[in-house]
Amino acid sequence: MEDRSGWLKDLIRDIPDFPRPGVGFKDITPLLADPKAFAGTVEAMTEPFRDRGVDKVIGIEARGFIIAAPVALDLGAGFVPVRKAGKLPWEVHAESYSLEYGEDTLEVHLDAVGPGDRVLIVDDVLATGGTAAAVARMVDHMGAEPVGYSFILELAFLGGRGRIGNLDTFSLVTYE
Repeated sequence: MEDRSGWLKDLIRDIPDFPRPGVGFKDITPLLADPKAFAGTVEAMTEPFRDRGVDKVIGIEARGFIIAAPVALDLGAGFVPVRKAGKLPWEVHAESYSLEYGEDTLEVHLDAVGPGDRVLIVDDVLATGGTAAAVARMVDHMGAEPVGYSFILELAFLGGRGRIGNLDTFSLVTYE
């Protein structure tokens, strides 16, 4: 597989002081708008898990949905949205987790994954790891097996990889 990280970094826009002063936001919308880059991103994020028997791909709200759905199609797996509390219309399993300043809760439909399902967790960014770790706990609680994580980019300086457990973790672009 060719190394795409160099030219993909050129398609990730830095937005200073968003969503608050001192935070540098990595905007993936230019990458998504480029059909060659988007297709290459999906292919690269899928490849490490192609022979892992993935049944379901979880996408984490909201940008994770954008990439997880085509990854699921590429793997021949189902797509499962994990949303913020109060957004799903049916019975849910909820998982709360700590943020930098407070706590948040994610939810998934109770019947979205179950015993025996092999689940890939997909999101746009691995930052501190709190959200991804909460989703892995959610998958475990529902009796399914998380097989790994796949991210477009990783902010390695925030140490998220060390907080998400020992699952196989793939990041297409890493910022040290």
